[in-house]
Amino acid sequence: MQSQLRKQLIDAFTNNKDEFLSGQYLADLIGCSRTAVWKHMEELRKEGFELEAIRKKGYRIVKTPENITADEIRFGLKTKFLGQSIHYEESVESTQKIAHRLAYDQAAEGTVVVAEEQVAGRGRMDRVWHSPKYTGVWMSIILRPNIPIPKAPQLTLLAAVAVVQAIEEVTTVTPQIKWPNDILINGKKVTGILTELQAEADRINSVIIGIGINVNQQMEDYPEELRTIATSLSIESGKRINRADLIRSAFNRLEHLYELYLEKGFLPIKLLWESYAISIGKMITARTLSGSIRGRALGITEDGVLKIEDTEGIVHQVYSADIELE
Repeated sequence: MQSQLRKQLIDAFTNNKDEFLSGQYLADLIGCSRTAVWKHMEELRKEGFELEAIRKKGYRIVKTPENITADEIRFGLKTKFLGQSIHYEESVESTQKIAHRLAYDQAAEGTVVVAEEQVAGRGRMDRVWHSPKYTGVWMSIILRPNIPIPKAPQLTLLAAVAVVQAIEEVTTVTPQIKWPNDILINGKKVTGILTELQAEADRINSVIIGIGINVNQQMEDYPEELRTIATSLSIESGKRINRADLIRSAFNRLEHLYELYLEKGFLPIKLLWESYAISIGKMITARTLSGSIRGRALGITEDGVLKIEDTEGIVHQVYSADIELE
């Protein structure tokens, strides 16, 4: 109940930015006493919100904190369902694990798990994902699309487009996508996306999209072995990035693209994805479980499968691989 009241309170300030809201107005709006409103405002102060309170005028949020609590993310969020329910943790093994449990327990579509730190973050093929505290965006999103199971990988490509658009909106850098789910800046990895299913034989129960974005790390924050292949938005832009702004933008973009996808199908997403792709038209090597394929990347199919034309003119369709650019 308390989290719902807090959400209503944050929504009120979101819808009336820079305006003073009286304690009585807020009490009437969320259905509690003025004392309860005061207590909620004090909790926001403890979270790092800078508040202005003027007698007979009310409260106004002047500045939001550097952390990414649920309240900070909600302040300014305009989505209909994505991120309207936020499960926040300071430190977790993996946001994916928590999201799987919440999805199994019938959490609403659009529920998000956000953490300040992952101690056992992972990417594709169970690779370790370096997720230090207070530097990046580590989150998992629960979707419940009514689509055939074979189409689920398309949502990975959709999420990649949403994150690229959010990065473009919030920073000055221009990211590119390496098939299927790596986002690069100047050839170095800044974001990874992991999509997992909860499904029965013939239907999807939930799709859980894990997103890790390196935001404010500096080069000394990375282990030595990652410094030649990883980067952050701060390193590339030369300035500190507000992580909550980035998350809100990602939620807005993802919700819009998701609704477009459910209405119009994959084609609009495919065209957007290819416009950001770093490998289209270039020579690449795709390393699969059954061997390597070297050739020119032609694009992706209507199902999101990578097409590679080898030196003999044979076009291969690659469903899963590590891609190396030449």
